[in-house]
Amino acid sequence: MHARLVRSVAAAVAAVGALTWAPAASAEPSEPSPSASAAPAETPAPDAGGVEITTKDMDGHALPGAAFLLIDSAGQETGHGKTDVQGKLTFIDLAPGVYRLKETASGSPLHEVVADQDVIVTPGATTLLTITDPYKAAKILLRAKDDKTDKLLPGATVNIGIGTSTLLTLTSGSKGTASGELPVPSRSTKFWVKEITAPAGYDLYKPTKTFTAGPGAPVTVTVTNAKTANDPKPDPSDKPTHKPTPSPSSPGKPSSGIGGATPSVSDSHTPDADSSSVAATPVGDSTPKAPTGSLAHTGADATPWLIGGAGALIAAGGGVLLLARRNRTDSPNDDSTEN
Repeated sequence: MHARLVRSVAAAVAAVGALTWAPAASAEPSEPSPSASAAPAETPAPDAGGVEITTKDMDGHALPGAAFLLIDSAGQETGHGKTDVQGKLTFIDLAPGVYRLKETASGSPLHEVVADQDVIVTPGATTLLTITDPYKAAKILLRAKDDKTDKLLPGATVNIGIGTSTLLTLTSGSKGTASGELPVPSRSTKFWVKEITAPAGYDLYKPTKTFTAGPGAPVTVTVTNAKTANDPKPDPSDKPTHKPTPSPSSPGKPSSGIGGATPSVSDSHTPDADSSSVAATPVGDSTPKAPTGSLAHTGADATPWLIGGAGALIAAGGGVLLLARRNRTDSPNDDSTEN
C-alpha cells in the first residue's frame, strides 16, 4: 500500500516537469501576455500654459469688446472671446506649442484690427501679449482748380504729411481730382499740404496749407493755380523813344517842302543885317507857343514866323520915315505963309 502511494506521487511529479519544460524547449516565438505589454510606466501629461491679451489704441486707451480667435498648429480652434472693460482677455489650459492669434473685431468704429500673429505657449507659464489697434485712415479728396474760373485742373501733384514726414502723395487725374487714405495717429491730427507740381500752363501754388483730420473722417483739400503769363516782361534797360510832333502851319498858308520840311532861308525874303536885331525884340505876341504835351520846337521851325515878323517891322519903319519926311517938307511952307 505504501509502495503504491510512492509510485503515484513520483509519476505526478514527472508529468508536471514535462508540462513546464515543453514551452521553454520550443523554438517558436510566443505571443506576449497582457501583463508584459503593460509593463512600461505611463508618461505624465506636460504642464499647461496660457495667453493673456491686453488691447489698447494708439493714444493708450483700453479697447473693450475686441474679439479674438486662437488656432493651434493643426488649424483647429482652441479658444475665442472678447476683451473686458479693461481691454483684457485670457486663454488658459493650453498645451505648449505655437498658436495663431486672429483679431476678428476691434470693438470700436474708429479703430482697425491688427494682422494675424503667432503666439508661443510655454509649459506652466502665461504669455503676456499687448495688442495696439490703429485708428482708421482719413478719406482725402484732392481738388485742383483755376483761381479765376474754378475749372478743375489735371496734373497737380501735392504732398501731405506731419512735421517733416510725408505720409501721402496725390496727383489730380483727368477730372481734376484724386483720392486716397491718410494714416491718422490720433483722434484729431493737424496735417500740411504742399503742391510740388503745377498743372500745365499754370504757376505753382507756393503757400503751404494746413487742415485737421480724424479717424475715418472724409476731408476735401483744394489747391488753386493761376495761369502763367504769356506776355514777356519788359526789359528795364529799354527806354521809350518819342517822335517829334510836326509844328502847325501858319493860318491860311500851306506848309512847304516835302514831308513837312521847313523851307530854307533862300526860299523867302532875306532881311538885312539890321532887321535881325529888330526881329529879336518881340512885338506883341507874334511867336507861336509850342502845343502842350509835345516836344519843344527847334529854331528852324520858327523861321517863317521870324521872317514874317521882320517884314512887318520893316514896313512899319518905312511908313514912319515917310511920314516924318512929309512933315518936314510941309513945315517951312506953313511958316512962310504966316510971315
